[in-house]
Amino acid sequence: MAEAGCVWELWRYPASSLGGEALSIMAVGKVGADGDRLYGLVDAASGEIARPDTNAKWHKVPRILARLTPERKLEVLVPGGDWLSAPSKACDQAIAAYLGFDAAIRPFEQTAGQAYTGAFATARYQKAPIHLLSTASLARLKALYPAGNVDSRRFRPSVLIDMPVAAGSFPETEWMGRRIAIGSVEMTVVEPCRRCGFTIIAQEGLDYDPDILRTLVRHNRHNLGVYCRVDRPGEMAIGDAMRLLSE
Repeated sequence: MAEAGCVWELWRYPASSLGGEALSIMAVGKVGADGDRLYGLVDAASGEIARPDTNAKWHKVPRILARLTPERKLEVLVPGGDWLSAPSKACDQAIAAYLGFDAAIRPFEQTAGQAYTGAFATARYQKAPIHLLSTASLARLKALYPAGNVDSRRFRPSVLIDMPVAAGSFPETEWMGRRIAIGSVEMTVVEPCRRCGFTIIAQEGLDYDPDILRTLVRHNRHNLGVYCRVDRPGEMAIGDAMRLLSE
């Protein structure tokens, strides 16, 4: 059992495409981080779910933040405003004013509480449970593109692992099929994370930068980070070691 690094950041994204919530401890189940992607943002007229990666009308969405209260209620922060409970009329009005068209926060059907009777959001893809990224891969990207801001928020990982730089390498892409353990959680690395236009759009403190994606296309087949299947649910925390288990 080889220790490869330790947990540097933990993230969950209570509302898909909105800004994430940094955690110190994260419970992980078979379907991913507890509280992850419970809600979606949709065009209220068409029901289309937000697509910041492909449609410019959604490009401001990652600047909107989402978090869960201790009671697991969603709250949303639109730039320049206050935290608002969601789904709610007030929250939808604030988002619509910010985006310039009617939009609404809606739960995904499989995660809605029994008291909810409104419309639902439809997921646009079947996500892998956990997205893992390393500081070594971010350092490699920075070395290839020194002018770029390679802040982890561009890439929306569940887990950012701090590990030594491997010269000329995006190390986690070499772990396909490997089993790993973090805290009490055990996972299998199942596929590389193929990057899309989401990585280049502006967020708070991050400028629009298409060369981020161009660099990954040229040097790592579009990829950065990996997706993991959860084999044994549990908890992980900042500072926990990440171990590569025996094959």
